[in-house]
Amino acid sequence: MTRFDPFSDFRMDGHVALVTGGAQNIGEAIARTFAGAGARVMIADLDGKKAQAAAAVIAEESGSDVRGVACDVTVEADIRACVDETVMAFGGVSTLVNNVGWGRAYDDPLAVSDEDMIQSYRLNTLSAMRMAAACRPHLLRAENATITNSGSLVGIQPAFDFIAYSAAKAALNHLMLGLAHYLAREVRINTVLIGTVLTEGYAAAGLDEKAQHALAHPDNLTGRAGTPQDVANAFLWLASRAGSWVSGQTIQVHGGGRRIRLKPE
Repeated sequence: MTRFDPFSDFRMDGHVALVTGGAQNIGEAIARTFAGAGARVMIADLDGKKAQAAAAVIAEESGSDVRGVACDVTVEADIRACVDETVMAFGGVSTLVNNVGWGRAYDDPLAVSDEDMIQSYRLNTLSAMRMAAACRPHLLRAENATITNSGSLVGIQPAFDFIAYSAAKAALNHLMLGLAHYLAREVRINTVLIGTVLTEGYAAAGLDEKAQHALAHPDNLTGRAGTPQDVANAFLWLASRAGSWVSGQTIQVHGGGRRIRLKPE
């Protein structure tokens, strides 16, 4: 009798995954996890050399075919070229991960320029839509086709000092829910609402050392900030057969959220 393997549904053998922003941090962890589960992976990143370097390390670790390509997801020609290169290398795309996203802090949210608001939307929202459109013909031919997005808790609980990013991530939630209904029974689409995962991106976003220290010690149910691997594990579940009954969802991965108590400690 064949032994039951409860982990077989988490395997990604036969899948081709395209991961944007995959050269570092959360994106790199997702690419590594998918490759370790058997997928062939294309890492797309603004820094093409960094994407190729990350791909080489992951390929050696996992034994999977992993490659890197330069791509500015705010430029439609780059998106088309990235998808074309992925299809040329691997024969298709079955798994799209829209991981690219970034925002910065503002002292006065009402002073944010129109240009900053629009650019945040281009990077965090519109890029995911354009990438989905470019991949759609290939996803429709794939088995267990999925699009999984890196969202943020500020998309449902806005941070006023990150107002442009918060608004763009809120738009991403609605955009992807609409596409999940539009592509129902053909492509599963979900978004992971990510809590605090400390990376060098926080410093680049304008948070000083004191703010980063506070974020590293959150008052959540688990008592710690997240790691890129915490997030990657959720992406693996949603993209693999293990998540085949999950679509049109925003899944919160954030350490359980803030503890609520009325009596001070």
